[in-house]
Amino acid sequence: MNKQQSLQTVLNNTFTNLKQVLDNHQPQIKTCEIGIVKSVYQGIANVSGLSSVKADELLRFSGDVLGIAFNLDATEIGVILLGNSTHIAAGQEVQRTHRVLDVPVGETLLGRVLDVTGNPLDNQGEIKYTERLPVERQAAAIMDRAPVTVPLQTGIKVIDALVPIGRGQRELIVGDRQIGKTAIATDTIINQKHKNVICIYCAIGKRASAVAKVIADLRNHNAMEYSIVVVASGEDPPGLQYITPYAATTIAEYFMEQGRDVLIVYDDLTHHAWAYRELSLLLRRPPGREAYPGDIFYIHSRLLERATHLREELGGGSLTALPIVETQAQNISAYIPTNLISITDGQIYLSPDLFQKGILPAVDVGKSVSRVGGKTQLPAYSAVAGDLRLSYSQFQEVEVFARFGTQLDEETRHTLERGRRVREIFKQSQYQPLPVEEQIAVLLAVTEGIFDDIPLDKIEEAARAVRQKVTEQLPQVSDRIQGGEKLRDEDKNALLNLVQQAIAFLHPHQSEESENAHN
Repeated sequence: MNKQQSLQTVLNNTFTNLKQVLDNHQPQIKTCEIGIVKSVYQGIANVSGLSSVKADELLRFSGDVLGIAFNLDATEIGVILLGNSTHIAAGQEVQRTHRVLDVPVGETLLGRVLDVTGNPLDNQGEIKYTERLPVERQAAAIMDRAPVTVPLQTGIKVIDALVPIGRGQRELIVGDRQIGKTAIATDTIINQKHKNVICIYCAIGKRASAVAKVIADLRNHNAMEYSIVVVASGEDPPGLQYITPYAATTIAEYFMEQGRDVLIVYDDLTHHAWAYRELSLLLRRPPGREAYPGDIFYIHSRLLERATHLREELGGGSLTALPIVETQAQNISAYIPTNLISITDGQIYLSPDLFQKGILPAVDVGKSVSRVGGKTQLPAYSAVAGDLRLSYSQFQEVEVFARFGTQLDEETRHTLERGRRVREIFKQSQYQPLPVEEQIAVLLAVTEGIFDDIPLDKIEEAARAVRQKVTEQLPQVSDRIQGGEKLRDEDKNALLNLVQQAIAFLHPHQSEESENAHN
């Protein structure tokens, strides 16, 4: 009996040890929730079987095509596809990824062109990164924001003087197609060279040739060194066009949270609204005004609300947004433009009438406004542009009546002549942004009446001579202007004397008398 008990004990111990070994080496089986594609149509898919899927979760289709769970209905899920859906068919399997869409961020993105998924589009190899952030992020809290106090110089005289923009502001660029909206944004990016501002150009629904032209312009002016281009062209699925501005903003926020100043251009939000309307109608969301869904205002407000200036305790970085919106036949009161005007801190309105007359950039001063930037404008501008906006608007009104051949008094004729010269000064060629001191010198000359005796066809030549003299002969005044100091009387007199010398070759018989009068 003792031998049998001993043998039984040995067998029991052996069985227990064997069971423990088997339990410890049992493979861990991972469960994967699988759904089935019910239907596919032009960038959207309806999927059944994923009962636990969450809103905005990424789903993986065959061919590694990703989609975003958008509609969570009782029996099926409406999915926005982020890739080519030609090979996706009903009956195929869909897998959950248990994550949301994210985008690579970091310094390695500078100078690159990429899409919303982080794939390079510039044939410069794979983009190396160490961090990814979610595309949809919460905007900064009110208590985390600081007032907008630093100007963002565009290099465009009419904007910097009359419609100034501050770092952290949202300024809408609005106007009909093909009248220079993208040109203003491009010039603003070019003007940020050596200003420690990172620029992001986000193309939404534009032709590939138009995007290629912008990229070529930035490269030709060495602006890609501090720029990132995020593209969803018109040939891409509407899902990519819809999500692209949020991805570009996430990239911008990464730099802002590092304490950097960032400028982002959305070109344009009209195509973004069209893409969202297309997706919503295909997903059978209820249409509202102009067939847009009821949350069309929300998709733009939650995007632009992410532009801000952070408090110093949070790094003091800023994100300035320049959204572009297209109008139809100057209808600025249309649905999407009015939405964006109410969201942003002002608008730069481009007029087709000015464009057709050759007044470029075609900024309509009367319909343009900056609700924040005036507080950030350099003090030197107040000495030369304080009353310029009002007087220029008055000139435009008087000019309309003068066309009817009405007999005008001397003061009205003087207003017209001065206004025409101001308009000539505001004309500016593309790719030629001007530094602040050159703008101040030219604006001071025209507001003080020094250009009144110069023929209109010679104004550009006179302005060019003045700009050249300022940078060469008054470096101390230029430094004080750029440093944010007010224009002192001695600086103003020095600038006026310099202007007289610069334009002496245009009317030598009057130069000596004018110089003595100003002295």
